[in-house]
Amino acid sequence: MKNRSAVSEFILVGLSRNPELQGLVFWLFITIYAVALTFNLLLVVTISTCRKLHTPMYFLLVNLSLVNLFCISIMTPKMLQMQLVHHKAITFRGCIAQVYLFIWALGTEIVLLSFMAFDRYAAICHPLRYTVIMRKEVCVAISVGVWVGGMANSAVHTGLVLQLSFCDSNIVNHFFCNLPPLLMLSCSDTSLNETMVFVSDVLIAIGSCALTLTSYGFILRTIIRIRSTEGKKKAFSTCSSHLLVVTFYFSTIIYTFTRPASIYSLDEDKMISLLYSVVPPVVNPIVYSLRNREVKEGLKQLVRRNMLFQRFLS
Repeated sequence: MKNRSAVSEFILVGLSRNPELQGLVFWLFITIYAVALTFNLLLVVTISTCRKLHTPMYFLLVNLSLVNLFCISIMTPKMLQMQLVHHKAITFRGCIAQVYLFIWALGTEIVLLSFMAFDRYAAICHPLRYTVIMRKEVCVAISVGVWVGGMANSAVHTGLVLQLSFCDSNIVNHFFCNLPPLLMLSCSDTSLNETMVFVSDVLIAIGSCALTLTSYGFILRTIIRIRSTEGKKKAFSTCSSHLLVVTFYFSTIIYTFTRPASIYSLDEDKMISLLYSVVPPVVNPIVYSLRNREVKEGLKQLVRRNMLFQRFLS
């Protein structure tokens, strides 16, 4: 697609215009990025090396960790580089690449979380048929489907952005190239873009939320029917970590999509973007590891193996 833009680069305002806060922002985000990389990679390695964790739930969790690594790596390195060299420009192609990759990661994560809820529904409501419902072929199909679906959705939005003209201002009031601030900068008619965003919101965000709520509705009904208190606790513990993550993630997404245009603020949008782009990659592996006995046991086994390996080398 040919771009009709007169702008060759964009200037990213960042989180704050205050020069005194630039150093604080740099160290804060380099810490967040290091923690997110370490925890998510550790979770992926633990699940991959521990045979006990080779189940559908943990297979989907590996995909979630990979999406988290993908998402936080889209904007954080560039933002750190801009803070370090005090040059906040990003090329037009680099900006479009950020838009494409971020929408891809966001859409993939939303749909993946809904299928993780379906996995918990199958495990709790149909335990005897669980291995049939969530067999290997189904898990692989879900994994490929959510990644390819996210890519296709992102390609549509990015292709429409490439048809716009940017001729008045190149200052993006955000810390990375996100779709809403770019649409506000365009001097072209963005009605088609906004329509496709609405359609995408309904099909992906609200559809995934509906699947998640339906799954947990059946889960709650099944847990209530369990007579023993111990059985209820065991059933709820298998999905409590995912329920925490879903509640936090979807609440920010739904607020972003449903708030009235009259109260829309780019400064507020930056803060909300942090909640669903930077916070989940740090919080998710902590929640799933600290609240999951099997993952903690897998981590201990991984540490013991590394200690034995180091002793063997020495």
